[in-house]
Amino acid sequence: MREIIFDTETTGLDPRSGDRMVEIGCIEMINRVPTGAVFHAYFHPDRDMPAGAEAVHGLSIGFLSDKPRFHEKAAELLEFLGDAKLVAHNAGFDFAFLDAELAMCGLDPVCRSRMVDTVQLARVRHPGAKLSLDALCTRYGIDRSHRTRHGALLDAELLAQVYVELTGGRQIGLGLADEVEALVDSVVETVRNRVFRPARPHSASAAELAAHSAFLDTIKEPLWAT
Repeated sequence: MREIIFDTETTGLDPRSGDRMVEIGCIEMINRVPTGAVFHAYFHPDRDMPAGAEAVHGLSIGFLSDKPRFHEKAAELLEFLGDAKLVAHNAGFDFAFLDAELAMCGLDPVCRSRMVDTVQLARVRHPGAKLSLDALCTRYGIDRSHRTRHGALLDAELLAQVYVELTGGRQIGLGLADEVEALVDSVVETVRNRVFRPARPHSASAAELAAHSAFLDTIKEPLWAT
């Protein structure tokens, strides 16, 4: 079972408003074991770098000025991705930027059936807990002391370790890969097909408002009346 763990860095939060991908880091795993094969690239975004984004990942326009445009590396990236499942943390964000860059190259988007979101996996595994990559590294005892800023390849390396823990830990190597793959597929399919209920009305009824008013009338010299 081949999977690609990946992460991106961008100029902002929304490709629809003109934000661009400036870095991608991908790690190949076979049966939840890293093979050592990686794809890593920086991209010139053909726009400015907002100060807020640079503070997160440290990538300045000066640093990116001699880097290739996305379209120059798109074929190489797609060849590396192949038809593997694509695992990312808050995957919808990374897929949105990847699809936007592919669209600007005249290429088809990546099929969402390949998407595995570790945030969703963590939400099922640890309901109510913090779900950030840092929080999950702490939960699983994964050393992130060298992570002073966000970086696509470094974050993908950390996420690969988190993903192994989320999907069964080191016992994957004991031949449980097929069972874990079925579990991941089940969780992903459940999340994808989830029907969200509309919010319930919380307005007070006329009787409740009247009862509340009557109760207030029994309070002598209330503070809100002074």
